[in-house]
Amino acid sequence: MSKSLLEQLPNIVAAGKRQAAQILEQLDGDHRVSLQTRELVIPGRDTSGADLFAEESRAEAEGVVAGGFGAMNRLIYGDNLLAMAALLAGNDETPSLRGKIDLIYIDPPFDSKADYRSKIVLPGATLDQKPNILEQFAYSDTWADGSASFLGMLTPRLALMRELLSDSGSIVVHTDWHVGHYVKILLDEIFGKDNFRNEIVWHYYNKLQGNVGRFASNHDVLFAYKKLNNPVYNVIRELRDKPKRQQKRAWDPATKTLKQARDEQGNLIYYEDTHRMLDDVWRLPYIMPADKIQKLNYPTQKPETLLARVIESASNEGDLIADFFVGSGTTAAVAERLGRRWVATDLGKPSAMMTRKRLVDLNAQPFLYQAIGDYQVEQARSTLGRSFRIGDLARVVLDIFGALPLPPEENVNGSLGRLPHSRTLVYADSPSKLTTVSTLRRARGYRDAKMGGFDKVIVLGWNFSAGIGHDISALSDDRLEVLVIPPDLLDRLKKKGADKIAGEVRFSSLQYLRATVEQRLAAPDGEVLRVVLDNYLLLSPDAINLDAKNREALQKVMNSEPLALIEYWAVDPDYDGQVFRSVWQDYRGNTENDNDPLRVVTRAQIELPPKDGSRTVCVRAVDVFGFESEVVIEDVDLP
Repeated sequence: MSKSLLEQLPNIVAAGKRQAAQILEQLDGDHRVSLQTRELVIPGRDTSGADLFAEESRAEAEGVVAGGFGAMNRLIYGDNLLAMAALLAGNDETPSLRGKIDLIYIDPPFDSKADYRSKIVLPGATLDQKPNILEQFAYSDTWADGSASFLGMLTPRLALMRELLSDSGSIVVHTDWHVGHYVKILLDEIFGKDNFRNEIVWHYYNKLQGNVGRFASNHDVLFAYKKLNNPVYNVIRELRDKPKRQQKRAWDPATKTLKQARDEQGNLIYYEDTHRMLDDVWRLPYIMPADKIQKLNYPTQKPETLLARVIESASNEGDLIADFFVGSGTTAAVAERLGRRWVATDLGKPSAMMTRKRLVDLNAQPFLYQAIGDYQVEQARSTLGRSFRIGDLARVVLDIFGALPLPPEENVNGSLGRLPHSRTLVYADSPSKLTTVSTLRRARGYRDAKMGGFDKVIVLGWNFSAGIGHDISALSDDRLEVLVIPPDLLDRLKKKGADKIAGEVRFSSLQYLRATVEQRLAAPDGEVLRVVLDNYLLLSPDAINLDAKNREALQKVMNSEPLALIEYWAVDPDYDGQVFRSVWQDYRGNTENDNDPLRVVTRAQIELPPKDGSRTVCVRAVDVFGFESEVVIEDVDLP
């Protein structure tokens, strides 16, 4: 007879604590999870970006940046378990956040039957996108055993969150009737029963469920816990449904007590009390489809009023807030508006990009957009064992691609192979680094030097520099081919094995952006830069998690209007080759420029301060599936 979920809980808690302890032990060792800074986002004051260079705005941005990356707000794309490990570890640029976070709010995917597919609306087509590859890896087993798997996923994450909290910090966990009672037991085990503060009921009175043969489910539950002592608590008063007539009281210095207040004639003084102290039942409306301001078409989006109450009651201005399941970005947006610092993570690329756009639209303070630096290495350790070597993975990739390994004396870390019956060399790059133009040059060197030379080299990469498409074009080498290793390869290896998937794995070509600087002109108060998007080539639709019907619809858009696939694009007019600094951006849904919610504008006119000498302009784009591309345009001079 199988054990009940309650009987499994002790083992779930013990396993989760062991996993968290292992991660904490690794923080001082050689193996550390790292964060890659993809972009320093400096939102403009309007879509032209001109106001960014107003004196007060520029000073504000430079002041934040001058404080160091460690002082900046951060949006992190990737598995939150790895993100928390990186935040705990810290590095030279960003010190550890262990014991530094003042408030954590999480809204984990507590409904095991929820469908988190994203609808992508394109001109003439609406696509149903299945969970992305990283979601499938990080949460692939979350629902394998129903609620037990969910609790097993959540336990080590809660343990790491406790390490990140300051001694006076608090955590608020948002759940509902599916697993809320079990989550309460987990929280008691990890934070301690004595540190339980409140069970808050959010009654969304406007989301009627209809006649379902039982009382309608019209509330969620938020469990609030403190870490140790003296957590922040700010009293919040809410508007009464009807004002209440109250007696006014006044301080009596003689008795040093409050007494009934009276007027000069001795009559009691009354007043209309319009507000009451907030209790643990919060009656707040749910976001409805007709709400054009807040509604972002994200399935688990929560209203800003709810997060405002959480943040205002449990933190002060300047405190650091974190949300490790940020979804559509509500926590980050509200924390920004209320003057709090924030860290937000999500492993869904649509969530990360939606949050990013939301903050840009909010004219947020400059923030870092980061990603897990060695995601595939973590996957490989999970699939091949903690003692795996990069060379072991390269040999597996070469085998699945159909390449035979070169002799040991000719091989480099086991990464080189050749296609049978041809003079084609295959180079499998490491998952622990980016495939860059230097990688391509090295592969061409192997092509010419190994075993008397080969006719062609194929580079198989996991992670690519954003400008790799531009670099491939600049090399102009028809004896070089670059392909993408399927991002779900390791997950499929784990489930089926190399022999079973060898014939079904497809290696795709890279996405590629084309953009040009149309003009750089002198202006009375500075300069004007005009940048044009010319074309966008999406990687093979086979690499995207779509069914046949949606893939066919995507192919039609790719053929007819490829720039309609661009979700967001931005320009850095003085790219330093290291950190992308966006001073102009446009995104789908921004109708200020062209009144078209399904397309970005394809021309940018950017007003800039004057500069002597040439500019290096970088254009970076993200498509509707979250794939990133960039073009670097050098030596842009005034006429």
